[in-house]
Amino acid sequence: MKIAFFTLGCKVNQYETSVMERTVLAAGHTPVDLDGEPDAVVVNSCTVTAESDKKTRQMLHRFRRAFPRAVLVVTGCLPQARPEGIAPKEADVVLGNASNGRLLENVERFLRTGERIVDLTPHERGESFDLSLLDRFPERTRAYIKIQDGCERYCTYCIIPRARGFNRSKPPEEIAREAALLAANGHKEIVLVGINLSAYGQEIGADLADAVEAVCTVSGVQRVRLGSLEPDLFTDEMLVRLKALPAFCPQFHLALQSGSDAVLRRMNRHYDTAFFADLVARVRAAFPGAAITTDVMVGFPGETAKDHERSLAFVRQIGFARCHVFAYSRRPGTPAAGMPGQLSAAVKQARSREMIAAAAESERAFLRGLIGSEQSVLFETRENGQNRGYTPTYVTVCAEGPDRRGEIVRVRITGADGEELIGEMCP
Repeated sequence: MKIAFFTLGCKVNQYETSVMERTVLAAGHTPVDLDGEPDAVVVNSCTVTAESDKKTRQMLHRFRRAFPRAVLVVTGCLPQARPEGIAPKEADVVLGNASNGRLLENVERFLRTGERIVDLTPHERGESFDLSLLDRFPERTRAYIKIQDGCERYCTYCIIPRARGFNRSKPPEEIAREAALLAANGHKEIVLVGINLSAYGQEIGADLADAVEAVCTVSGVQRVRLGSLEPDLFTDEMLVRLKALPAFCPQFHLALQSGSDAVLRRMNRHYDTAFFADLVARVRAAFPGAAITTDVMVGFPGETAKDHERSLAFVRQIGFARCHVFAYSRRPGTPAAGMPGQLSAAVKQARSREMIAAAAESERAFLRGLIGSEQSVLFETRENGQNRGYTPTYVTVCAEGPDRRGEIVRVRITGADGEELIGEMCP
């Protein structure tokens, strides 16, 4: 059987799709691209915003039209979080991220019976972490390891705790095993990801530094990077331990969400702007030149014009290397969905434009500050004589020269063009 996969959402979803592809291959079936006339198509969904839900449904409609005789499967966060709301007629098999391990048996059952299957297993406290290990990843140089799942933060706008359940973690020794498999297949950079990565290890007596140290012991791993972090769970002890690891990449994605303390309280975030600014200062003291990246939401219920101005000012004050800006999306079943002061789409769009402009200004300043420096660049792609790759702070660098894909090369930065740096390979 030929099975195609389409993934929406975060790096955790991408990792889980790779696990499903590996399972399909091990069972004697063939993962194929969407132009490979698949017998089944699997859509791994995201539900973080209303737009994510919309994209999932659009892709299901599209694939049903394109592959009318294929078994169409939807899995992931959307059906897991909203089992009552996932009823696209196109889907023959409906799974959640707690049941996608039963993908093949459900597809085969549908082929036998022709009856639509809905297999959704609720998350339960104490459930075990899926210890699947990958030995390769689609990207040539970089690989992701999912080390944590679940979230118990309960931000008032977020549906993800319903989709992902309670905190659970992959033991450090299993992380090291997986990193060794990936390194043996040429992956030089490992990115550790999770739903609430900063909560890694809470239930097994470990912390995030333990996970990074485990990967750094693996021969062949030259870089280790972290996914998104909750600011209040990131400690000074972790900073000290990470600083001692030469392979650790100093890019810290600290999820801000708002630069207004009043909005942060209504969001049920567990810090204020003073704490966040102090954390950034401590990170920069430990890692001079570190890239601080973030997410910022605009248009949260009750956000006033003054709240928005405070948020803009705070983004400018911090000087983020990159900032992902998005408008609040009403998610049924969350406390924020019923809050007063819901803002219009026009207001949210206007505030998004202003925040995006402020974020772009900060990013340009960060890039300009790197001109004249030398950077270690892990080259990943090549086109028209140009090598393109990333610095340890995850800035794109483009440099002419011989093919150096898969290598870490010293590059002198000579300029900036948009969101990337231009450089010359050092002799």
